[in-house]
Amino acid sequence: MTPDSLALQDRLLPGVSRTFALTIPQLPQGLRPAITNAYLLCRIADTVEDSAELAPDDKDRHYQRLLAALDDERAAKDFVERLLATGTIRDPLERELIVETEGVLSAFRQLPESQRHALRTCVHTMCQGMARFEREKNPGGLADRGLLRDYCYVVAGCVGEMLTELFVDANPRLASQREELRELAVAFGQGLQMTNILKDVWDDRRRGICWLPRDVFMARGLDLERTDHWHAQEAYQDGIRFLVAVAFHHLQQARDYTLRVPAAEVGIRRFCSWAIGMALYTLRNIAGNCGYTAGEQVKISRRRLRLIVATCNLSASSDRLLRLAFQAGSRGLPQVEEQEIGRLRAGENHE
Repeated sequence: MTPDSLALQDRLLPGVSRTFALTIPQLPQGLRPAITNAYLLCRIADTVEDSAELAPDDKDRHYQRLLAALDDERAAKDFVERLLATGTIRDPLERELIVETEGVLSAFRQLPESQRHALRTCVHTMCQGMARFEREKNPGGLADRGLLRDYCYVVAGCVGEMLTELFVDANPRLASQREELRELAVAFGQGLQMTNILKDVWDDRRRGICWLPRDVFMARGLDLERTDHWHAQEAYQDGIRFLVAVAFHHLQQARDYTLRVPAAEVGIRRFCSWAIGMALYTLRNIAGNCGYTAGEQVKISRRRLRLIVATCNLSASSDRLLRLAFQAGSRGLPQVEEQEIGRLRAGENHE
């Protein structure tokens, strides 16, 4: 990748994700350009999804233009001009990302073919999946837990699969574990995405969106579509505790994924363990305050983040220390029996 493309990516990344701006530099040098590019492409797609004023059919057309632009420079300009013309991209940092989309796509085309293939597959899955779920959005939640599982796959599980392909490409010693790692990666992604959904449930609802599965709460006697002030309902809080337990179940598979990466790959282990640590402590905050009404109330503190980073950095090269760090981070989290997870089990069926 040219110095100009690398500089563009490094400039854009902190504006759209402070977390990834911290974690990606932990990776081996050969992986950083591709994974930075992947994240920027996913954020460009997310910007379309977050444009609440666009109709589902219009969003679908923008997704298709973005997919066409992966391999066609002329289509890239068309995507940018048409999306900016909608007037829906108002956040200055998101607008800058869209303005620079042609540069991000140029950087994509400079990657080795094996990396481009992994990124292209992921972005196709994400765009097509988000177009489908645009028609499932509802302020009263998704119809059932199977839809939540499928949503987690198209926005996060497929990212785990892509990262696995990039990791295997960078370290052929992982090739014999590719399929097992891919399965664990889908669970890894679901654990992280469920954590984000739980943290952001009230911020999303203020935008008229909810990704909680209605059947989980209906089984506890609460109809999300017909009830207000969810946070004050014991049935709601019990449902949140159940979803925390399910997210934790998936993060245990994320731990197993990380432990399968050779200890010598300290950078990849740090990249994975930082994400797991942040999710575990967020879940602990949620479990300790199921009546929260804003993401800020359960967000991890900067002090906690520094402790997570320090702990992960110290333990990354040791299986025993990594297990101990995970055990410490998950202290007090609710557990769920395997049979209770049902259609929330990652990878069972993603359409």
